[in-house]
Amino acid sequence: MDQASHDTIRHGTLERWLTGPRIPALPAPRDMAPPKLSFEFFPPKSATMEANLWECIRRLEPLAPRFVSVTYGAGGTTRSRTHATVSRIVAETSLTPAAHLTTVGATREEVHEVAREYWAAGVRHIVALRGDPPVGAAQYEPHPGGYAQAEDLVRGLRGVADFDITVGAYPETHPTALSPEADLDFLKRKIDAGATRAITQYFFDTDIYLRFIERCHKAGITVPIVPGILPVTNFAQVVKFSAMCGASVPDWMGHLFEGIDDDAETRKMVAAMVAAEQVRLLQANGVDEFHIYTLNRSDLAYAVAHLLGARPRPAV
Repeated sequence: MDQASHDTIRHGTLERWLTGPRIPALPAPRDMAPPKLSFEFFPPKSATMEANLWECIRRLEPLAPRFVSVTYGAGGTTRSRTHATVSRIVAETSLTPAAHLTTVGATREEVHEVAREYWAAGVRHIVALRGDPPVGAAQYEPHPGGYAQAEDLVRGLRGVADFDITVGAYPETHPTALSPEADLDFLKRKIDAGATRAITQYFFDTDIYLRFIERCHKAGITVPIVPGILPVTNFAQVVKFSAMCGASVPDWMGHLFEGIDDDAETRKMVAAMVAAEQVRLLQANGVDEFHIYTLNRSDLAYAVAHLLGARPRPAV
C-alpha cells in the first residue's frame, strides 16, 4: 500500500463521506402524471432543412403534445415559410399548430390579414410577440401604422377571431426592459389583454424560474407560465445568443462542456444530462407543463419528453 492510501485511511475518508449533507432522490417518473408538452420548430430555408423538420415533426407527433409552435423571423421575414409550415401541419398531421406573429414591420391591417389567413387555414392558436428588430436595425421601432407592443397585438387579435393566444415571458427580464418590475408589468398587461398563457425564454438555473413564478403570482397573474426548455449541444452558440437575449449561462454549465467541442457524441450525452436534471427538478417542484425548443432536432427533445414520463400514443 502506498503512502497516499495510508493517508486516506488515516484521515477517515468514509467518515468524511458520512458527514456531508444527504440529498434525497427525486420522485420516480412513474409516481407523477405525464406532463403537458409543447414543442417549437422554425420554418425551413432549404429542401434539406425541410426534410429535417418533417423528420422531427413525425418523431414527436406520437407524443401528442398540446400544440407545436412555428417561429416568425425578425421583421416578418419568414411569413410565407411560417404560413406554409403551419398549413402543412394542419393538413398532414394530428398536431395542433400555433403560429408565431409579431408586430414588427407591418401595419395593423397587414397583421390582421395574416391572422385571418391563419384562421381560414384552421389555425386557432397564435403566439403573439413584439418581435425582434429587422436585421441591421439597432433597436425596435414600432411601425407607424402598426401595433406598438405585444399587449396591443393581443388586444387586436382578440378583435379578429377567438384565438387561443400565448405570449412570451422573461424570467431574467427582457434585455430592453427598464426594470424587472416594469417587465413584469408588461407581462401582466399582456395577460389582461387576453392572453391565455405565457411561455418563458429559456433558462438554465431552476431557481430563477421558481422565483419568477412566485413574483408572477404576487402580481396577480394566474395563467400558466410555461417553462421554455432548451437542450444544448452547441455551447458556444448558446453563450453568444444568450448574451443578446438576456439569459444567463451558469459557470457550471461551461465546465460540463469544456474540452468536448469536437466530440459530438459526448456533447449530446452531456446535453441530455443537463436537460434531464433541469426538467426533473422542475417536475419535482410541481411544474407539469413544458415547452421544448427543438431547433428542428428530435433526438434531445424526445429524450427530455421521455424522461418526464411522456410516452407515444398507442397506434389506432
